[in-house]
Order: sequence, then structure tokens, then C-alpha cells
Amino acid sequence: MTTTLFGRGKSSPGRVTARDAALRTGHATGRGGDALLLDVREPHEWRAGHAPGAVHMPLAALAAGAGLPAGARDRRPVIVICRSGNRSRRAAGLLLARGVEAVDVIGGMRAWAACGLPVVDAHGGDGTVA
Repeated sequence: MTTTLFGRGKSSPGRVTARDAALRTGHATGRGGDALLLDVREPHEWRAGHAPGAVHMPLAALAAGAGLPAGARDRRPVIVICRSGNRSRRAAGLLLARGVEAVDVIGGMRAWAACGLPVVDAHGGDGTVA
């Protein structure tokens, strides 16, 4: 079993806290991070509020076999987030099966917002977790 940057084996996706995700993506430091934040919620959830700089791709599209969006294809590792952590766990497993180093955020966007991390709406204003 090969160890990944997240310290887990490649046979199952690892999990990180919202704070750890923010550190890896640069949200907690204000500088660019080494990981991509991929939000797999539905479009209406994304529009209501998401992490700035995150890439959006609904789980349904990922499950249907769609590849990562163009801006995300060459960025690794991938930290997957949803509302509470259920969909992101599934998405991380799908990505891992495709050879993408991926983990999911425990507690999802709810945990992200609870940590006081930034959430913006579709227009760049203050967002909410829907």
C-alpha cells in the first residue's frame, strides 16, 4: 500500500477536518495552498454559499463518469466537500478509484462555516450553507 500526502493508503479515501482542509487549500493562511477544494453539492447549494476559489462539480456528474473540470485536472491532491460529508465521502472514493489522490472533509460545509472560514454566494457576497 502506497502512502499519500494525507498519510492514508490508496485503498480507501482519507478524511480531513475543515481546519486541515483550509490549511491545505490556503484558505486559513491567505496564500495559495497545495490542494484543490472540490465542492460536489447541487447547483442551488453552490449558489447559496461555497468556499472562495473552490471548484464546483455536482456528485451526480462525477458519478456519471465526468472528468474533473478543466481548471482542476492538473491540481492534486483534491479535497472534496459537500454539505455534511456524506456526498464528499462517496466522491472521494470515486476519484480515488480513478487514480486521483482525494480526501473528504469531515462535516462538510457545515463544519467549514462553523470554523469561521469564508463562505461566499454566487455573486461574491456573504454566503450561507444550504
